[in-house]
Amino acid sequence: MPSPTTTLTPYTGPWTDVEISHLLKRTMFGAKKSDIDYFKTKTVSQAIDELVTITPTKPAPPIKDYVTTSALTPDNNIVAGTTWVNDPNTDGTINSLRISSFKKWWIGVMINQERSVSEKMTLFLHNHFSTETATVGNSQYVYKHHDLLRQYALGNFKTLTKQITIDPAMLVFLNGQYNTAIAPDENYGRELQELFCCGKGVDSLYTEADVKAAAKVLTGWTNNSQTISSSFTISRHDKTDKQFSAFYNNTVITGRTDATAGSAEIDDMLTMIFNTNEVAKYICRCLYRWFIYYDITPTIETNIIAPLADIFRLNNFELKPVLSALFKSEHFFDSLNIGCQIKNPVDLVIGLCREFNLVFPASSDYASNYTMWNYLLSWLINLNQNIGDPPDVSGWKAYYQIPQYYELWINSDTLPKRNQYSDAMVMSGYTVNSNKLIIDGIAFAKSLPTPSDPNLLIDDSIRLLFKIDLAADFKAQIKKDILLGGQITDSYWTTAWNTYLSTPSDTANTNVVVTRLKTLYKYFMNLSEYQLC
Repeated sequence: MPSPTTTLTPYTGPWTDVEISHLLKRTMFGAKKSDIDYFKTKTVSQAIDELVTITPTKPAPPIKDYVTTSALTPDNNIVAGTTWVNDPNTDGTINSLRISSFKKWWIGVMINQERSVSEKMTLFLHNHFSTETATVGNSQYVYKHHDLLRQYALGNFKTLTKQITIDPAMLVFLNGQYNTAIAPDENYGRELQELFCCGKGVDSLYTEADVKAAAKVLTGWTNNSQTISSSFTISRHDKTDKQFSAFYNNTVITGRTDATAGSAEIDDMLTMIFNTNEVAKYICRCLYRWFIYYDITPTIETNIIAPLADIFRLNNFELKPVLSALFKSEHFFDSLNIGCQIKNPVDLVIGLCREFNLVFPASSDYASNYTMWNYLLSWLINLNQNIGDPPDVSGWKAYYQIPQYYELWINSDTLPKRNQYSDAMVMSGYTVNSNKLIIDGIAFAKSLPTPSDPNLLIDDSIRLLFKIDLAADFKAQIKKDILLGGQITDSYWTTAWNTYLSTPSDTANTNVVVTRLKTLYKYFMNLSEYQLC
């Protein structure tokens, strides 16, 4: 297909289920019918303004859902069902259990997300400033790092980069806590430029000398596991002047000798880095690949990336204006950009739960909820997106590995597992303490405008679940084979559905309706179109 030639000009086209579903599937995990109906009452601009507005109320933190039996330092001071995030504990077993609790909790937060882009952006920033819980090890650091990403999900990217630089989890992950004047460690200084700010494009011309100079700027930071914070020690800091290359206009960062040297020199270095043109363009490319498509052609670079980068700079590196301009653009709603992404595993697993309105236990039953969230987490791991533990500091390959990009999510191992997941959720479900997590086909059909008409039932289901329509003859065959049980008259389904509504106690008929709906949605989710968003 040719590259879209549309621009950031505000979109003025139709505002139907198609466009709203596209917007929600890209900015949230799945497009629930109730959310589509809600945003129908808004204009395009009003809908997007709401999606890029994040409530200041944070989700309640993860809690102790585990039992400790073999820990050397058991956390008996933390009562089951209460949070552990402010309780320092250096025991490896305890930290492993708490990190597991954190991951389950994150699943629950994504399932119960508000109508905003917050969760999608938190995951984007987790992929961008990639860390691994398995390496960090300290559960308090892990949660604090996540909370930082959540806090700045639509905030100032430059400020976030400063906070990430001295974040305890990042100091562990990229060896910053061992970076001293005597033995400068180049790990974070390299990734700060290569992955977090400037990228590896043809115009990103920082040098090895810049990496070494950055490492010296960053010396002197350590962690304190008891206070769950980082601190600066001047005696560990390189106090010399740091010379940078022509890419940074030959900037010299003056070495300092007081207690604020560490923070002040980082500020100077980030100002120097963000003054380059490449930072804004690189971050906008990352956002584009996350929200739109991976192929950034020269046309898109000119029409979309360059003007977005200008918006980014003019707004002092605030993320919200960039996303607002992108989501409101004619380019975002271009037909070539609809249904062109392969769902990442989180979109698939969490999106299914949300779009089919799977019923979870009451929030007071934390044990059952955490067990169910862990079940969903296990599917993410099987599908190669273990939240909290991307494969390396570069994040998930689907967002940077040329030329495959998203296509890396699908292979001979993961595609059958994707189908196994949707099959399980529609056919057998998952039961915990008498609570069954399963797709209710009848409830889903009832949410549609005219479920008694097999043609409309299929059309409305496809409109919600797919971003690419099916051919008319294909839908006719599905109707005949599944909803009509091989018959040719629509009334076979209409009668069965209406009989169910009037006489649900008619067991034989109810079983027919339930079975046909299970078969229909199982079949839909096994189609390749379901893997797209």
